[in-house]
Amino acid sequence: MWEGLKRLFGGTPEVTSSYAGLVADMHSHLLPGLDDGAATLEDSLQLLEVLQRLGFKKLCMTPHIMGDFYRNTPSGVREKLNLLKEATAARGLPLELSCAAEYYLDEWFLEKLEGPEDLLSFGGDRKFLLIETSYINEPAQLRQHVFAIQAAGYTPVLAHPERYTYFYGRLDELLSLRDVGVLFQINTNSISGYYSKGAREVAKQLIQRQAVEFLGTDTHSMRHTRVLERTLAEPLLAQALKLPLLNSTL
Repeated sequence: MWEGLKRLFGGTPEVTSSYAGLVADMHSHLLPGLDDGAATLEDSLQLLEVLQRLGFKKLCMTPHIMGDFYRNTPSGVREKLNLLKEATAARGLPLELSCAAEYYLDEWFLEKLEGPEDLLSFGGDRKFLLIETSYINEPAQLRQHVFAIQAAGYTPVLAHPERYTYFYGRLDELLSLRDVGVLFQINTNSISGYYSKGAREVAKQLIQRQAVEFLGTDTHSMRHTRVLERTLAEPLLAQALKLPLLNSTL
């Protein structure tokens, strides 16, 4: 395998020893009992231990918020964050923890956006708002949602754009979202083909076009952390880490 990589990239392929250069992971599902990520507090702590060993110093955890399935609220998410902070301090883990959310653009999203309570964003005053859509069906009002988010004072960050199959073969249309102010976050494990060959190919094209602002682990379980370790050997990850990513500014 290494000989093939040498022929492809020339010389010894560049690999990465850890994720320390990123400093912060801004997309994960580590808060206990809120969604399809960590189920218990102990699950959360074990995942935090691995991510800290892989080099992360800051973690912004982003549980799903969906109107019909994961009906999480800002107060409920913050409650779990405080619980995990206390447990992390007791465990002696040197990690800075914060929370935001991954908002699904469903029929209830605008109601939340227009409601009296601020949405869970990250990046402080920059108010980055992490959003996702169906993997298969393009939302009919995607751009209208983007404009509404911006009008409310947030900067939309599209989670894992490489995974939306409705954009496959339509890279220019995907990139056109950046023309209207949408930032892109790709999943680190997409780089190693964990999700699919198609997702890896789109991630590669976005990296090559420097159309990525954030890398996020999207960690749900130990399975994902094992893939994160393998992904360190990918030359494409080294290429991505040379981009002017915003992770370290969080």
